[in-house]
Amino acid sequence: MTGLGWFAALIVGGLAGWLAGKFMDRRHGLLLNIFMGIVGAMLFNAVLVFIFGSTLGGWVGQLFVGFVGACVLIASIRAFGKSG
Repeated sequence: MTGLGWFAALIVGGLAGWLAGKFMDRRHGLLLNIFMGIVGAMLFNAVLVFIFGSTLGGWVGQLFVGFVGACVLIASIRAFGKSG
């Protein structure tokens, strides 16, 4: 995650994954929430950098990026997975 240390990335990633799970009506464990938040943030950061040449910084910016990225991951799993 851009500009955050490892510990902060775990906290923000877990929170973003948990919020995305609530928003998308999915129940995941703590580790999957952290994974979804961090991977979602990495993917959405890459998209933002590709399109705009920059990304959102700080805790709140990365929380938003992780939330959106995790929602996209959950939607992709629903679309392509059997557990939808």
